[in-house]
Amino acid sequence: MPSPQQARAQASAISSGKPVPEAEAAPTTRLRALFDGPRLSPGQRRIAQYLIEHITEAAFLSITDLAERVGVSQPSVTRFATAVGFSGYPALRERLQSIALSKLASTPEAAEEAEAARPNELQAAVDAEIDNLENLRRDFANPEQVIETGRALSRSTPLTILGLRISGSLAEYFAYAARRIHPDVRLVTRGGSVAYDALLQSREAGGTWVLAFTMPRHAHETLTAMRVARRAGLSVALVTDLGLGPLADEADVVFATGTGSRLVFDSYAAPVVLSAALLQAMTDADPERTQARLEDYEQVADEHAFFVKD
Repeated sequence: MPSPQQARAQASAISSGKPVPEAEAAPTTRLRALFDGPRLSPGQRRIAQYLIEHITEAAFLSITDLAERVGVSQPSVTRFATAVGFSGYPALRERLQSIALSKLASTPEAAEEAEAARPNELQAAVDAEIDNLENLRRDFANPEQVIETGRALSRSTPLTILGLRISGSLAEYFAYAARRIHPDVRLVTRGGSVAYDALLQSREAGGTWVLAFTMPRHAHETLTAMRVARRAGLSVALVTDLGLGPLADEADVVFATGTGSRLVFDSYAAPVVLSAALLQAMTDADPERTQARLEDYEQVADEHAFFVKD
């Protein structure tokens, strides 16, 4: 609630026809001003009403939680954020939090309520990854680059996967899966002359593409290996967190997607989903080969009991 002085000032401004400065207006008034301008659909009005009625809690919800509370889909929340003038839900949530914090200062009860709703450190890390996945989902609205790159990787025999230092885990994941559907996958997780030898041998054997992974902190040896690959005549597809910079400059195709940086060590939800999408594009590029190799693998797996029976 506004203080008595603020309430009198607002009443005076309203009676005189002067607009109330946003910083002095009550949170409900600020929210209605935010939502009343655009023409909202019935579903979007439900979201707006929920935010108005539960601002101190709703301002700190992830897009998943807000969608669940209102009973709408996550894309509906994203479209609502765009409809009221924001680039996406993260930008809208930032504004909502500033409004909620102004309400916090007015009553101890509201402060306690908002503090209870505020995500803890681990929840905030998950929220950041959800935002990364939301951005990746928007990128996938046009999947052409993923499909074309998957076809190119599928045709490259051998196919080299490069990932040094902490990026090695992503490279190993991709290479492990790719070997199920591709006849010759070569994994490079050591830098220096070992990487150079592997890249040159791959080109001499007829390979045409390298898929490189590089996550923060970006290693100089990855940049050097990419330069060696291109000088040898290999094309480079890069999965990274930055679409600009020296590493992106050395790549023929760049897939930039966010990493989680809220914890001591980064997390890679979006890069893993992007990797799975590239693998899917590879399987679709040559469905007959994919099916034959997967059937052969399953037969071998059964013969040697690779996996525990459920």
